[in-house]
Amino acid sequence: MADLAVTFHWAPDHMDRLSLTELMEWRERARVRSSADGE
Repeated sequence: MADLAVTFHWAPDHMDRLSLTELMEWRERARVRSSADGE
């Protein structure tokens, strides 16, 4: 969840509302967004 907080500036209470599936999807988006080559 820390990667989501850093990448998207989300507070923990925002992420608490997401399902595990949604967290996994957003985590992948954060990984792609923060990677140097976008992969």
